[in-house]
Amino acid sequence: MIELKNVTKKYGNFLAVDDISFNIEEGEIVGLLGPNGAGKSTTMNMITGFIEPTNGEIIIGGYDVLKNPIKAKKQIGYMPEGVPLYNDLTVKEFVRYMADLKMVSKQEKKQRIKEVLEKTNLTEVQNKLIKNLSRGYKQRVSLAGALVSNPKILILDEPTVGLDPKQITEIRELIKSLGKEHTVILSSHILSEVSQICKKVIIINKGKIVAIDTPQNLENKTNKGSIIKLIIEDETNQIEKIAKTITGIKQINFIKDNEDGTKEYTIITEEKTDIRKELFAKCAKEQMTIFELKKSEATLEDAFMKLIGNQEEEVDN
Repeated sequence: MIELKNVTKKYGNFLAVDDISFNIEEGEIVGLLGPNGAGKSTTMNMITGFIEPTNGEIIIGGYDVLKNPIKAKKQIGYMPEGVPLYNDLTVKEFVRYMADLKMVSKQEKKQRIKEVLEKTNLTEVQNKLIKNLSRGYKQRVSLAGALVSNPKILILDEPTVGLDPKQITEIRELIKSLGKEHTVILSSHILSEVSQICKKVIIINKGKIVAIDTPQNLENKTNKGSIIKLIIEDETNQIEKIAKTITGIKQINFIKDNEDGTKEYTIITEEKTDIRKELFAKCAKEQMTIFELKKSEATLEDAFMKLIGNQEEEVDN
């Protein structure tokens, strides 16, 4: 559905995107991640045809963006960051205007507008001026504009930025449902969001691809050990002595004294090692009360930070 082959983008002497290649299959929801200045927006702008690559090929639905720009762009619905809308139009007027821009046929236009207003839950506010809507509704209006031509591909740039928790949940569920009918590229700084929504993640940093995989695989690959959070009554500092008697513990770190007299530690263990039962039994034998004993799971954020950090080290070396 989307294929980038050795794509590079230069601005003068600045290399914004450096020889990247990847494929996105039909029906996938893919997260495009990277720190600020990594090349994400440049990559999305090249896919949408807003800017041309310096080198390389971009194929959208079988069409080269440079050789067949109209046919390639017709495959794409784009929701840019910042929700640029015409505030003096009503919701319905804006969606109709987007339908005209995207050359939706007269025979289909009325039905398409009705369908996207329903799909984005905008029917009740369709006659309101956009300037009088909440941020959450404005995000939906922007999404409706991207959907009105029924594109095969949706590109969503920071679709939940600035929303409250309830609005974020609603937009996430909407994106998940759209993934049943469209191929979706999602750019977001909220990594937990990407982990929940996306089937595949592409991480880019300093213009280069750092990793392409599922969120779960990235989390597993970068989790080289387990972290245990421990909160315990330990007046005589016995826990470090106990830890030395348990096989698999690599390191124990004191975090803080709590106001209730308990102490908080993190314990780092070897990969695929769970020492909780043995630790609990030995603490009970010493009459030490455990208030919390919890294994922390690796997150996509952990994987992201480690992969970016590894690339930084390689560049420095």
